[in-house]
Amino acid sequence: MRVHQWRHSAGSLRRTLATTLAACGVAALALSATACGGGGSGATVPTGGTPARGGTATYALPPSTAPNYIFPVDSSSYFSVANTEDFQHLMYRPLYWFGNGASPTLNRKLSLASPPRYDGRKVTITMKGWKWSNGETVTASDAVFWIHMLQAVGPSGWGAYVPGGFPSNVSDAHAVSPTELTMTMKRAYNPTWFTDNELSQITPMPQAWDEAGPGKKSHCTTTVSDCQAVYSYLDSQSRALSTWAGSKIWSVVDGPWKLARFNADGHSTFVPNPSYSGRPKPRLAKFEEVPFTTGSAEYKALRAARGSASPTVGYLPIANAPAKPAGKAVGRNPVPRYYLNPLYSWSINYFPVNFQSATGNGPVIRQLYFRQALQHLINQKAIIQGPLHGYGRYTVGPVATYPATRYLSPRARKGDPLPYSPAKARELLTAHGWHVVPNGATTCTDPAKCGPGVTKGAKLSFTLPYAAGTSWVGAEMTQLQSSAILLGIKINLSPKPLDQVTAQADDNCKVAHASCGWDMSNQGQGWTFAPDYYPSGERLFLSGSGANSGGYTNAVNDKLIDQTLTRPSTGPLYRWQDYLARQVPVIWQPNAAYQLTEINDKLRGVVPQSTTLNLNPEDWYFVR
Repeated sequence: MRVHQWRHSAGSLRRTLATTLAACGVAALALSATACGGGGSGATVPTGGTPARGGTATYALPPSTAPNYIFPVDSSSYFSVANTEDFQHLMYRPLYWFGNGASPTLNRKLSLASPPRYDGRKVTITMKGWKWSNGETVTASDAVFWIHMLQAVGPSGWGAYVPGGFPSNVSDAHAVSPTELTMTMKRAYNPTWFTDNELSQITPMPQAWDEAGPGKKSHCTTTVSDCQAVYSYLDSQSRALSTWAGSKIWSVVDGPWKLARFNADGHSTFVPNPSYSGRPKPRLAKFEEVPFTTGSAEYKALRAARGSASPTVGYLPIANAPAKPAGKAVGRNPVPRYYLNPLYSWSINYFPVNFQSATGNGPVIRQLYFRQALQHLINQKAIIQGPLHGYGRYTVGPVATYPATRYLSPRARKGDPLPYSPAKARELLTAHGWHVVPNGATTCTDPAKCGPGVTKGAKLSFTLPYAAGTSWVGAEMTQLQSSAILLGIKINLSPKPLDQVTAQADDNCKVAHASCGWDMSNQGQGWTFAPDYYPSGERLFLSGSGANSGGYTNAVNDKLIDQTLTRPSTGPLYRWQDYLARQVPVIWQPNAAYQLTEINDKLRGVVPQSTTLNLNPEDWYFVR
């Protein structure tokens, strides 16, 4: 899973409405069209035309998403969609590729190795023999190189690191031969989980990178103690953005693209890698990523209708989005000569509450009835239909409702377990010792019912900073504030820049002398399941996990999560998500479309877009 921009993410999709609803099944219809199938494939996708070889396709980067790290061992500071899916994966392929159309599942064709074979605690991986651009073969040793690097740098060097997780949950990993890699797991894991969430992280690295400096050959591939010096060198080269294009290091690739030019503002030019072993091979002559300082500037370029500054693939700012009529995939597209195709990711959305808050509200937040009451004040339907213009999905718990997968439990497919209902919120408060004063100050009158640590006379008053500049989040917070005050709950809203809101939520109160002086925090984003595609929750909700920013801890939850990691069926996953959905460890909120993608009607191959947020311009081509 990923953080900030987005591993904290917000959505992904395609397909026609009919196809999506059929895949979701009858039970899932209770989630409504927006929850399961409403995004569809957008307007009718153009077909036909004579394929043309060559041409340059340009992709508009959203504001503040320029890549700034090229080395595929990203620390948490660089662990983002902008650096990984939108940039590194074009050049350096992970061992296992995920994404089959809109499905976030293992793609055998695009993976560098055949599916792993499990025999108890032993895992065997067979490489396919793909080539690096320098002519060398992608071998099992190249995968071990990356594993050794992680073992050397530890938590500080890998953004997906989880205590007890990969690679520390493997006692041995070595190349038996150039084509075969074996691992011994420290316990028997659910094979699907281990493949989707552990092996999915590995990105083989070429032997040309095993250097501690220019001409200083090292042996990180075979000797872990050599890896720190190699990491220091490659990390320094990755931070030197102006040297990327033409670099002796970064020009050795196994993906379909090579970096030809790069500017610090994010403007990147890629050309085909003629040695790419996969299919299809790029048909475009060039692929460019083009930055824009604001969404309005990008929209103006789109409206220029294929002018020299118009991106081939861009995005429609939500403020300019046409309202999506009920039962329709999209509204009327305001951009001529493009078609609109919303992109939703394999993700959930939520905002954390601080179970360890030092403001005096920690004891209240730790009460399940209070969190459930607060959840009943989130009007997901109104937010999706209103400020999101219909381009959103419900979040009903820790597993995404889109795309339709076998991972979503039958109970979750029936809809929101705690839907908008101020009346139910009031019932919960009054039943637990609170005197509700509409438009006033609700107080605890019976501490025995209010819960441990809640004192008589305590008031329900909280501070909630949220990311400024995201209009739908502001509207959602205003709605929550208005609904809450009708129950005598005062929510003091504080719009702030996203990085400030993120920094506050990242203070998970484990740092020495941390004040923990926050109650709630809304980035407007959430969590994208990548590179951990099996939605088992250990990264987010396990007691003590780094991304568990609110400090939620629950022994039953921990036990249920552990069962999802070790038992090879979806039963444990269903039991866990159904339990946690009603525990409200975070406040579930709508999952906005990651992007309302605008595609030039002369370009083919862009859809279906990947719910794992990978870009695949090698599939794109123009028609005459």
